[in-house]
Amino acid sequence: MARNRSPPFENRRAAGRQLAEALRERDVAVDIVLAIPRGGLPVARPIADALGAPLDIAVAKKIGAPNNPEFAIGAVAADGSAWLNTDVIEQREISREYVASTRAEMAEAARQKARRYRDSESSPSLTGKRVCLVDDGVATGATVRACIEQVRQADPERLVLAVPVGSPRAISELEALVDEVVCLEMPSAFRAVGQYYEQFEQVSDEEAMSYLAGE
Repeated sequence: MARNRSPPFENRRAAGRQLAEALRERDVAVDIVLAIPRGGLPVARPIADALGAPLDIAVAKKIGAPNNPEFAIGAVAADGSAWLNTDVIEQREISREYVASTRAEMAEAARQKARRYRDSESSPSLTGKRVCLVDDGVATGATVRACIEQVRQADPERLVLAVPVGSPRAISELEALVDEVVCLEMPSAFRAVGQYYEQFEQVSDEEAMSYLAGE
């Protein structure tokens, strides 16, 4: 009988330390680390500390399907940059009006969240910068795609995506959108990000902001 393996990561901070080591082994140099809140911040804090880079955020919100908001048909970032799953939208015959109105609503929610986290209207300049985008894992990749689009609009010199775990399909698709992907675990039987952590409690806004403040 096969023995059950322990999850590869104790918690998000531990995963961040492992990612930081992997980035250093690859000689990845960055000018700024961007975390996707909330779960990405405890992962990103050890990375920013290890690489000697400032930590900021890239915020996106899922665009949920009608009557099923947890099912993402896309995502939109705080600046309005969006990724839409056009195949699913067409298959489900979701109206343009629904997509447009929900996109606008979620973009405003992302802007409000970014302002709350930064306590400021301004975001750091990414033009010509080497950027590392971090999250606690990738399932469908909807919010990550929207954040990648937002960063790309700012014309960085280089964009690296760093995540502890992701589905092989999503990671493969994301590799075409960034300069490099560093992903520690890509299980063939991937089901959900949380199953690869011993501790995967929800991160509160207050806890997430404490990581942004350097605590």
